[in-house]
Amino acid sequence: MLVLGIESSCDETAAAIVADGAEIRSSVVASQILTHAKYGGVVPELASREHLRKIGPVVEEACQRARLGVRDVDGIAVTEGPGLVGSLLVGLVYGKALAHALAKPLVGVNHLEGHIHAVLLEDKMNHLAGRREEEAQLPAVTLVVSGGHTSLFLVEERRSPSNSHPIVFHYTRLGKTRDDAAGEAFDKVARLLALGYPGGPMIDQLARSGDAQAVDFGRIKMKGNPLDFSFSGLKTAVLYRVRGTPLALEAQERRAWRQARERVSSDELRAHCSQATLDLIASFQNAVVHDLVERALAAANAARVDSIFVSGGVASNSLLRARCEEASRAQGVRLRFPSPALCTDNAAMIAAAGYYKLKAGQLADATLTAHASLPLGT
Repeated sequence: MLVLGIESSCDETAAAIVADGAEIRSSVVASQILTHAKYGGVVPELASREHLRKIGPVVEEACQRARLGVRDVDGIAVTEGPGLVGSLLVGLVYGKALAHALAKPLVGVNHLEGHIHAVLLEDKMNHLAGRREEEAQLPAVTLVVSGGHTSLFLVEERRSPSNSHPIVFHYTRLGKTRDDAAGEAFDKVARLLALGYPGGPMIDQLARSGDAQAVDFGRIKMKGNPLDFSFSGLKTAVLYRVRGTPLALEAQERRAWRQARERVSSDELRAHCSQATLDLIASFQNAVVHDLVERALAAANAARVDSIFVSGGVASNSLLRARCEEASRAQGVRLRFPSPALCTDNAAMIAAAGYYKLKAGQLADATLTAHASLPLGT
């Protein structure tokens, strides 16, 4: 079964064709980073306009790379939420119109579910290519961590004793952020320190030159659900460390220096950061990663599972990957990350999740619409 996936939940216009939820035939992502970089974050109206301009060419390119015509696909999967409503509507309306015109079945996919299936898709591809002896095991705890989301889910696979019955995935939310998502905190701290947008990759690079133990931000203790996250206080703590100090003047000078240049490499930016700034960046990243790893392991213990998936844009962070691998080995937990290309927003993960919905007959109709907030699981 060939599934065309369409993703436009934020600032990436993406289309992909995936076969049987396990083989990426093509994956095209049109980035809007340069459009939003000058503002230090995504501007919703500009994002919608860019999606309108790119959605047609991106879908056409995905078909060309797969050496298929759009009529050759067996179904269409489109992100219905959560995300920016204006952005979501572009991809969703395009997908609905295409499905109607071609008389193809259509399914709506939760963006968070897509991130979970990015792990499963990557794992199936590695297994089929002989790069991994066994496929990922379910049930598993999944940490979805990105610019807009930081949540923990228990993912279970359910099917009837009959081998012909389609697989249905069940999701139970174990924890979520109560304020800023981890990626959002990275971007806001990067904006405060004039590091550029998106902030996560630059902080990851610069933190390698800093002392992660230089600033003790303490540990976040949550009242109520201990598996919930909170990064707003950590972001504010960085602000107080900068405001009214030489670091604020340094950031101001760095901002002026950056504005005079179209592109800045991490090495160039590092040369314009004091050691105190680099130490602050490293300590901030260390605090965020510590909380993510600690709660992911705690969730696995609470759910009594020995598999952890980590996905979303922040899953590309090198320190998070290293700490997760170290902690999982120590506790005998199986760990799965998707490749960096499947961590960030893409349509292959939407097509992969949509494949199982199509097989299960969970089809959408003309009432399918966009949802800025769309919970996943129970």
